[in-house]
Amino acid sequence: MRQDLLSRTALGVFRLNGQFLSVSEELARPAGLTAAWWQVLGAVLHDPLPVAGIARAMGITRQSVQRVADLLASKGLAEYVPNPAHRRAKLLCPTEAGRAAVARIGPGHASLATRLAEALGEEAFTETVRVLERLSAAMDVLEAHAAPEALEAVAPGPGSPAS
Repeated sequence: MRQDLLSRTALGVFRLNGQFLSVSEELARPAGLTAAWWQVLGAVLHDPLPVAGIARAMGITRQSVQRVADLLASKGLAEYVPNPAHRRAKLLCPTEAGRAAVARIGPGHASLATRLAEALGEEAFTETVRVLERLSAAMDVLEAHAAPEALEAVAPGPGSPAS
């Protein structure tokens, strides 16, 4: 029963991820962005962050964020600024052009939020956010406290029967 719940949860989240990526691409395209560019710019709209911090916040690899951040910088949508806390890990910050591009997504984003709230109902929409945040926090705790043998089961080491 619990394994079935976990499988259904994972499949639901994977499907939602695909749906959100698809709609994000549609929303971002008229602003000259991709979903990935929007995601990285969105992570630094309020506070600049190092690439590793963006990756942690988004739950993706540092390398993939680095590629997008470098592209954003080359397009003039973001820039690297000195990091007072770490000399080598510069902070990514949106430029005015980057902020303007994200702002152009605002009306479509607001429209989607309204339609989703109407489809779910305001209370259910709020509860959905709470449940997803709780699930993410629980996964963070499990990941932080994973026993070495559990990690080996996920990624077998050298000499194990699966390698």
